[in-house]
Amino acid sequence: MEERSYIRDLARQVAAIAASEQNQAIIRRWRDVNALRKPDRWPVWCRPVAAWQEILPKASLRSTDNRLRAIEYGFRQTLLKHEIGDDTPVDPYFAVEAVFDIDPPDMYGVQVARHRPAEAGGAWSYDPPIKSMADLDKLRLPTYTYNHARTQEELSRADELLGDILPVRLVCPPPWHATLCSPAAELRGLAEMMLDLADQPELVHRLMAYLRDWLLSAMQQVQATGLLTPNNTGPMTCSDPVGTVPADGKVTYRNCWCMANSQEFDQVSPAMWKEFLLNYQKPIFERFGAVCYGCCENLSRKIDGVLSIPNLRIFVCSAWTNLDTVIEKVGKKHVIMWRQKASDVVFPDDVATLRRQLDEGMRKLQGHHVQIVLRELQTLAGHPDRLHVWTKLAIEAAEKYV
Repeated sequence: MEERSYIRDLARQVAAIAASEQNQAIIRRWRDVNALRKPDRWPVWCRPVAAWQEILPKASLRSTDNRLRAIEYGFRQTLLKHEIGDDTPVDPYFAVEAVFDIDPPDMYGVQVARHRPAEAGGAWSYDPPIKSMADLDKLRLPTYTYNHARTQEELSRADELLGDILPVRLVCPPPWHATLCSPAAELRGLAEMMLDLADQPELVHRLMAYLRDWLLSAMQQVQATGLLTPNNTGPMTCSDPVGTVPADGKVTYRNCWCMANSQEFDQVSPAMWKEFLLNYQKPIFERFGAVCYGCCENLSRKIDGVLSIPNLRIFVCSAWTNLDTVIEKVGKKHVIMWRQKASDVVFPDDVATLRRQLDEGMRKLQGHHVQIVLRELQTLAGHPDRLHVWTKLAIEAAEKYV
């Protein structure tokens, strides 16, 4: 009972944040920028990723029940982000995802594995199941079956715990993701796939066609259940409703965002990227109402290709992509998500460099539609207050150059 009371107290704090005027302003900020409207200032957001183990160690959790631990962790992350002060929108409900049984259980018909590092924090490597062209015959398309009983069980459990504080809502986001090159590397191996582009191009074409068809099949099956819900909440893609919901009220992918990238193809030429990846992603993008493309890869030489994506709304400009070229080519037709370089943020002892970099970038971006985003943090490098400091500096720049 003590653990449940603690979780419920956390839920009350989250609910208060969700109902606050500050949170409503954050939501308006994201919705304005993603609609190409001028907000009060540009939104600022950070994603700690592995740095969470320094900010919120699992050993600090008070709950012992695994389900309660997961809820506690999510709530405490929300409260810590609120303290950091970035533009993290908080939903006024507790989301429970629809449960689907997937056949084959390993998703592809072959088992994906990795070689794990010997030391904590070390690098893993791929252990791909596709060793030859013949192994492609083992791949299977998925069968998605909605598990009503398990879904209702999760909803009932959440409602009994939290329903009087945070309304419990069933959500059914689009399945999987449209990046394609990430699962391709898992299945074939990244080094192997890079060699295949020149040595066995037909193998790559078959693999990418399979992954395209895998996702399109999964998408069709999920939409056919009538459970699909819009995904225009949360950071980066918080927006006005996407598209027009059909007269029957059933949401389609035209009412949803798609986020994808080409990170595994970072070193691949623009021509090969288009032939072996983008051309397979586009049939997926065509189904969605809004697309966000890019992550940590360098897209400097691929901007024209990205701009050819159907329904593109957000162009992600990583720290390795030439900002001046993006500003010139993307202009004001799309949102520019300006990604910061995590190592440049967390390692310097002198934060004056951070202020200067933010000021220089935002001066160039003035008059455009901008999100300032810091992601993929692996450590805070001994600077526990760095996200607070960076957020404050980024907000100052966002206000100055709105």
